[in-house]
Formats: sequence, structure tokens, C-alpha cells
Amino acid sequence: MFIRRVCLSTPYRTLSFFELFKGIKVPKGLKGFKDFKDLKDPTSTFLYYLRTMNKKITIHPYSSPCGELMLGSFDNRLCLCDWQSEKHRGYVDKRLKRILKAEFEEGISPVIEMAMAQLDEYFAMKRCYFDIPLLFIGSDFQKKVWNNLLGIPYGKTISYGEMARNIGMPKAVRAVANANGANAISIFAPCHRVIGSNGTLTGYGGGLNAKKYLLQLEGHTFQILL
Repeated sequence: MFIRRVCLSTPYRTLSFFELFKGIKVPKGLKGFKDFKDLKDPTSTFLYYLRTMNKKITIHPYSSPCGELMLGSFDNRLCLCDWQSEKHRGYVDKRLKRILKAEFEEGISPVIEMAMAQLDEYFAMKRCYFDIPLLFIGSDFQKKVWNNLLGIPYGKTISYGEMARNIGMPKAVRAVANANGANAISIFAPCHRVIGSNGTLTGYGGGLNAKKYLLQLEGHTFQILL
């Protein structure tokens, strides 16, 4: 790849790709390369760099009947549906920004619009499942727990102990509970359907009243202990 350079003090001359970008550091997402001159395909890699150098996580608020939520999308997938009252909000935000190497930017996206429409239907009791593309951001263990949440049917609950057994780690009850607490995509990944083995609601990012509201919305008629 060659690029024509214009300079007032020197004649036109052609610069190679390597000359033009010599010494430029590749972003952390492109691990294993010290600079562009080491790349086998510098043109396509540089184009990738241009596409990703200003990555943004689009965020937009959503008002639910049981609390305020912040929705976020990245790369055409929903990566955030978190309660604004969540005491660990700062940790969730930092994790997403650090792993995705992106910053928040208020706005709207097709995925967020779809998520809002499906949430409206869910709270109107017209939707029992979601089909939004999700992007889980966390450790492999956390992703394993969060993906397991997707298998809990509408209107059903399981205990943290049951979930630990479901993922083949029966002794990891506390770790499973912590992973649920770190879930950044509430409702869509229904951590509200995980309760204590004795029927207590235990904790929830949106607060126990929100958790109770969601479970009753989904048709729970039994007495859930606070």
C-alpha cells in the first residue's frame, strides 16, 4: 500500500505504508504486534484499527414500573440492562469499559430500541421470553453462570445451589451467587429467578421490592419470604 504525500518544502514523493505508520503503537486489542511494520497484512489491520479506535458503548435510560434501568449496546448486541439504584453500578460500568476498551455515549441504537419495545411488552404481560442478541462481558465462569440464567423458564425459580449443580460445580454456591450479583443484563438474563434454598429472595441489584415485583409479574402466587 502506497500513499501520496504533499509537502510545501519538498517535491511529491510516495510513502509506503510502513514509512507512514512506522512506530505507531497498535491498540491493546491487537495483541502480539509491537507496531504495524510487524504485520503480515498491514492494510486490513490498519482499517480494523480505524474502525475500533473510537469504540463507544451506546447507553439509554429506561423507566420500568419497578425502577430505573440503563440500557447499553455494543457491536449490535445488548451488553447492559442495569438498575440505576444498583450499589455496584460503578463496578459494572468499569468492567464493561475496561474489557471492551470503550466509553459510554448517550444515544439510541436499533438493539436498544428493540430491547425497549420488548421490555414494554414484558411489563404489559404480553411477552414471556426475549430474543435480543446479548453480549456478556466478564470472566469465563461468570459467562457460564449468566448463560445458565437464560435456561430458567418464565414463571419459574431455582436456588443458587441448583444453579451450581446445573453448571457442574455443586460446591461453588457462593461463587454462583457473586456471579449473579455481577450480572450486567438484568431481566434479559433473569437473575431475579434465582432465590435462596429456603425461599428467601436474598439480594438483587434492583432491590428486593423490584425482584418481588418481577416474580409476581411472572405469575408467582406462592408466598416468597423477604
